[in-house]
Amino acid sequence: MSDGWFWLGISLVLVFFLVFGFLEKRPLGARVLDLLDSATNFLWVRIDDYVRAIIGAFFISIFSVGGIYLTPDLKTPAEWVSWVQLIIAWCVFWTWTMPLAGAGILFLWLLALRDYDLFHLLDYLALGLGVAAYLFLAASKDPKWSSHRLEALRWGLAIALMWSSLEKFAYPEWFYPLVVEKPFLTFGLPRDAFIPMAGVAEFTMGFGLLWTPLIRRLSAIALFVIFTAAVWPFGRIEIIGHGLIMAIILAVAADHSRDSHFLAFFKSKPRNIPVGLVAALVVFVSGYWGLHATFYGVNGFVGAARNDQATHSHNQEHPHGPKAEGEIGAPPTK
Repeated sequence: MSDGWFWLGISLVLVFFLVFGFLEKRPLGARVLDLLDSATNFLWVRIDDYVRAIIGAFFISIFSVGGIYLTPDLKTPAEWVSWVQLIIAWCVFWTWTMPLAGAGILFLWLLALRDYDLFHLLDYLALGLGVAAYLFLAASKDPKWSSHRLEALRWGLAIALMWSSLEKFAYPEWFYPLVVEKPFLTFGLPRDAFIPMAGVAEFTMGFGLLWTPLIRRLSAIALFVIFTAAVWPFGRIEIIGHGLIMAIILAVAADHSRDSHFLAFFKSKPRNIPVGLVAALVVFVSGYWGLHATFYGVNGFVGAARNDQATHSHNQEHPHGPKAEGEIGAPPTK
């Protein structure tokens, strides 16, 4: 809370959100939304085909990589897990089997609990639940349920981004090797300025996905640019690891819906944006550090990472965390 860079980032985001929140209530905002509708109409008219194809392609990709649960960071020595992923990909393409695909995603997350710490697996829970909920709702014959399928997908992504962003504040030292290895990522900012600003960007744009149509679509576009830009320095594994996230972000950007079902009246007033952001920060920060204290005690997690306390291995392909000695997929210790 005493970090000036954190507050600078929050201030810049609030300016952006407030400006476009007020514009959204005016004819210019409606014209911007119409322009976005026109540019993404080719995707919107087949949005369900697109989402299902992307989910299927993602699981075929991780099946091809092999030895992982739901992302390249979550390694497993169990070969049969890959065949579950192929079955999930197959189930996505028929309405009557889509709930089986959703159940399979939840099964893989629960299976990962055998090898990884629950607290760090929470990074992957919201997105997995969002994708599973989409598959369950899209298969429903009740229009009242199926109409919320894209909303469930968006909420899952938003919560996942907001939750995982807090890692940059809890464990900034995990990102120090990344900054040393690829200093151009900081755009000339000092290391201890860039990391909290990156955390603010991830949290607030995740928050933006939950707000009004213009703000959530512009937040999605900004996120898509950032994730796409990361592919070049980090390689093709980055596409596999973040491919599903990038695809869902694109679906949010193409969403022609002008509704905000949850707290619609509250979100319709731009002056409530700071209130909503503060409330989100309070909920997520208290939840993150509250669970952190529950798992690791009030003094927090200190010392070298252990295999039950890290989902990341620090190497050239996955430079987003510390190397856990003895971790699945890590080089054997001498």
